[in-house]
Amino acid sequence: MRGSVDMNFLFTLGEVQRMVRAYADRQAARYGITRAQWAVLAKVERTEGLKQSELAEQMEMQPITLTRLIDKLCDNGWIERRGDENDRRVNRLYLRKAARPLLGKLAGLRSELTATALDGINPADAHRLLDQLDLIKENVRNAIQNPAGEPPRKEQRYG
Repeated sequence: MRGSVDMNFLFTLGEVQRMVRAYADRQAARYGITRAQWAVLAKVERTEGLKQSELAEQMEMQPITLTRLIDKLCDNGWIERRGDENDRRVNRLYLRKAARPLLGKLAGLRSELTATALDGINPADAHRLLDQLDLIKENVRNAIQNPAGEPPRKEQRYG
């Protein structure tokens, strides 16, 4: 036996995250991009027109840190900032045409990274693992949202 779950779970989860990040950083460098820049590009691709402040919140990133990342992405011609029609203080983010081929390559890289990480795990087990990680995430989110001593509120699920 490998030891108790209590002794190993959090350490192993953190170690997996650290190793995957390091591996993704190294692989993304092949395309002249950092993992953080890749994450910003992917978010903007999914929700073009997103406010820069909303993106910082979603990515749990300090606005100044995100501003520097976006500056670099703009300098490379991959993203553009456009002013908001109703509020001149707001910047909205859009992909530029030059980002599309890079995003295609990065989608292939994401698939490579996933295949490497899941090597030796059958697809059904991989889906089960993902479901279990989602449940862990929900459990921790509930613990954060509910102060100690209050009963947890389960998210209503329909359908």
